[in-house]
Amino acid sequence: MYLHALATAVPPNVLTQPECWEIMARSHARQRLSTRSLLLLEAVLKGESGIAQRHFAVPDVQAVFDFTPDQLNEAFLRAAPELAGRALTTALAQAGLRADELDALVICTCTGYICPGVTSYVAEQLGLRPNVFLQDLVGHGCGAAVPALRATQAVLAAQPSATVACIAVEICSAAFFLDDDPGVLISACLFSDGAAASIWRASPSESGKSVRCHGFNTLHRPELRDTLRFEMKDGKLRNLLHKTVPNLAAAAVSQLLAAEPASAPPISRILAHAGGREVIKALETALPAYPLDATREVLRDHGNMSSPSVMFALEIALRDALPDAGHDWWLVSFGAGFSAHSCRLSSP
Repeated sequence: MYLHALATAVPPNVLTQPECWEIMARSHARQRLSTRSLLLLEAVLKGESGIAQRHFAVPDVQAVFDFTPDQLNEAFLRAAPELAGRALTTALAQAGLRADELDALVICTCTGYICPGVTSYVAEQLGLRPNVFLQDLVGHGCGAAVPALRATQAVLAAQPSATVACIAVEICSAAFFLDDDPGVLISACLFSDGAAASIWRASPSESGKSVRCHGFNTLHRPELRDTLRFEMKDGKLRNLLHKTVPNLAAAAVSQLLAAEPASAPPISRILAHAGGREVIKALETALPAYPLDATREVLRDHGNMSSPSVMFALEIALRDALPDAGHDWWLVSFGAGFSAHSCRLSSP
C-alpha cells in the first residue's frame, strides 16, 4: 500500500517541563505523595529528560489528578474525536480529497474507552458516507500505530480500489494517575496528547512522492505483560511502567530487526517510537548504526504521545526526503503486551 498524505495535530495548550513542575508544586494532589516521590518528580521535570515541552487536551491540567473517572472519560470523549478529526482534515487537504471520498477509517487508541468508538464520532464530525467501513483498535498501547497500518493493508487487500484513512490518537492527559509508584510518577512526567492521520491507497500517488508500506512483522512477549500495561484502579487507568522497559524495548526491536529477510533491501534509516530518553538511549546502544534523530525530535517537542509518536517521526523524516531507491526505511513501535511491531517503507 502507498502513503498519499500524513498530517499531525496537537492541542494548543503547551507546557514546558519546569512549568509542569510548578503546577505539581501548587497542586493539592502533592499532599498524597511522599517526600521521596516529590523529589523524583522535581528531578525529572526540572532535569535533562529529553523533553522540552508537552501538549495537553485536558482543559485544567492543574486539577487533572483530582478528576473523577467520569470527568476523565468526558475529557477523552471531547478531545479524542476533535484532535483526530483535525489531523484527518489536514491529511485530506494534502491529498486533495473530500471526506466523502474515503471508503474506510481505522483508528487506534488506548487512553480512553467509548462505545461506539472514536471512528463513529470522527465520521460524524467530518461527514463521511454512511457506508464507510469503521474499525477501532484498542489494547495495543504505545505500539498501536503499526498494527493499525497492518489493518489498513488488510482493508486495501480486500478492496484494492479503496481509499483508507488511518489515525493514531491519544489523550494521555485523560489517563493520568498519581501515587508513590515510581513507574506511575515517571509516566506523569513523560506522556502528552497528539494525533497522526494518514491516507493510503493500493497504488502510488501521481505526484510520485508517496512511499510504499510493506513487510510487516510483530513480536509478542505476554510473559512480560506486567512490565508495561494499563490497569484499572479506583475506576481510572493506571499505567504500569517497570524500570526494565528500556532494555526490553531494545531487545524486542533488535529481535525484529534480526528477523528481516536477508534478501530484502538494506535498511538505511530507523524511525522508532519516542518512548522516553532512556528508551532511546537503549535503542541507540543496541542499534549503533542507526541514529534516531527524528525520534529524539519528537520526544523533545512533544514528549511521549503513545501511539501517534512513531508517525510524528515519519512525518519529520518525510520533510527531508523519501527513502532512496534500493534502501528502505524501517518503522518500529513497541508497547503494552510486551509487544513490538515493524514495517518497511520504500520508494514507489
